[in-house]
Amino acid sequence: MTDKKFEDLNLDELKDLKIEFAPGCFDQFEGTQEELDGLIAEIKRMFASGEAQALARPLDIDDLDEEDIEILEKFSEQEQAANKRTLQ
Repeated sequence: MTDKKFEDLNLDELKDLKIEFAPGCFDQFEGTQEELDGLIAEIKRMFASGEAQALARPLDIDDLDEEDIEILEKFSEQEQAANKRTLQ
């Protein structure tokens, strides 16, 4: 696949995307394994169908509300923790 921006991908290219979830990204998920499996399947379906691209919107850091900032901080913490992990 080429180094295109997400918003520039066509439907065929979206179907070929390999979606990988960072280790620990669902650690705070409060549901059953079946519900998590369903959520992951839905996310993958949305990307394969182009729905995720149609619903995507750019973020303006200056316009984030307090909840958005907390979510971004949480993502940053999870990413930093994932980067420190090593496979054994």
